[in-house]
Amino acid sequence: MTEAQPTISTHVLDTEAGAPAVGVHVSLYKLGEDGRPIRLTQALTDADGRIRDLLERPMSPGDYRLEFALAGRTAAGDDDGRFFRRVSVDLRVADVSRSYHVPLLLAPFSMTTYRGT
Repeated sequence: MTEAQPTISTHVLDTEAGAPAVGVHVSLYKLGEDGRPIRLTQALTDADGRIRDLLERPMSPGDYRLEFALAGRTAAGDDDGRFFRRVSVDLRVADVSRSYHVPLLLAPFSMTTYRGT
C-alpha cells in the first residue's frame, strides 16, 4: 500500500444556511520569490463543501494562496448580495511531509478560517 501524498485541501461551510457551501470556486496559487502569484489549480467545492486535493502535484516549501470566489454564495442561492465577494488566505508551507487543511466558515458579515487537520 502506498502512502498518500501530502496535499492542500479546504472545506467551506455556509453557517447562515447551516450547510456545506457547494460550488464555491477556489484557486490555489504558489507565490514566487517576488510575491507574484502563479496559479497551480482551481476547482469547485463538492456536495460536502470540500476540495480534497488542490495541489495535484508534489508539494514544495514556500508561500501559497487560497482564493475563494464568494459572489453568489448565499443561503438564498444565487443572490449576488453577499458582502464579502472574494477571500484570499496566504499560508506558509514549511513541512512538505504533512498535508495542510484550510477550512473557511462563512456568515453574511463575517468569516473565519483556521489550520485544520
